[in-house]
Parts: sequence; structure tokens; C-alpha cells
Amino acid sequence: MYKRMKLVDTVRVAPSLLADDVRVSVKNALKNKLEGRVDKKIGSVVAITDIDEIGEGHILVGDGAVYYDVTFEAIMFIPTLQEVIEGEVVETVEFGAFVSIGAMDGLLHVSQITDDFMSYDGKNGRLISKNVNKALSEGDRVRARIVAVSINEREPRDSKIGLTMRQPALGKLEWLDEQRKPTVANK
Repeated sequence: MYKRMKLVDTVRVAPSLLADDVRVSVKNALKNKLEGRVDKKIGSVVAITDIDEIGEGHILVGDGAVYYDVTFEAIMFIPTLQEVIEGEVVETVEFGAFVSIGAMDGLLHVSQITDDFMSYDGKNGRLISKNVNKALSEGDRVRARIVAVSINEREPRDSKIGLTMRQPALGKLEWLDEQRKPTVANK
């Protein structure tokens, strides 16, 4: 889930940037410091959108930089348990598919794709069902539910988000479109 949040932080503006506009320097320093950072409580910082207030600058002994207390607005991504999301398959592997859900990727394990057994076709880089003639490959758009969240603040790449499509109204978007089409009855 994306949220717009008002946050407060202290940011260091390097001496080489002090001749520039303070708002621009502070916003760039915040972007460099925070964008892409992950926090267990507030999620992942997607973008710094606006600077609300810049406090008086402070200089520390031995450091030529200026430190500002800043109140700012940011767009955050917080993966929430049981949230239904849409994303794109970015990679398929033997044990499942990785789905880009915005600021992070989630894992869709083979056991959570369909009720049918799925096997990996390494030659074509896709997952294929055994009986129902369904396939999942890179670039496919899917709708899934978040069933597990484990955020690692120190190594954001090690964060894990588990997904499932084994519930009604979830799956590859093409499969869902086919389910909605009315069946033509023979007269």
C-alpha cells in the first residue's frame, strides 16, 4: 500500500552545496539519504515529494557541512498482510515467480500459483500447469494477495514478501478476463 507521510529528519548538506538554494540542496540531500531505504515500521521510501519546513542550520566542530532539521512529505510503500496487489512477473525460476509490486518484489511460490501442479520450463523460462493449460512467464501481469512479510532494514534486498494467487479473483490477468467472458451455449 502506498501512503503519503509527513516525516522529520536531520540532513547533512555538504560544504560544496552551500552556495546553492537551500531548499534544493536539502531536498537533494534527503533524496540521496532516504530514497530506497527500508524501515520496518514505515516501509520503503519511494520518493521525497515536498519540503514543508527547514529548521535553522547547525555546524558541528570539525565538519564544514551544515545540518538541518527538516519536516518533509514522502511517498512510502508498506506491504500489508492480506492486501491484494497487481504486479508484473519479472523473473521465473524453478520454485516460482518474482513479481514486481512497486518498490519491492514478492515471491509467488509454485504451490501458490494455481490449484494445478506447476512445472518449470527452463528452455522457455516459464511455469506451466500440468492439466489446465496455463502458463506464467516474464512480463505477465498478475493479481495476488500478500500472505507473508519479512522486512530486513539492514539489507533491503533480503526482505521477503510472500504472495498467493490460489483464491477467487486472483491470478494472471488474462486468466481472470477469460473467466469473466460468458460461455456461448449451442442452440
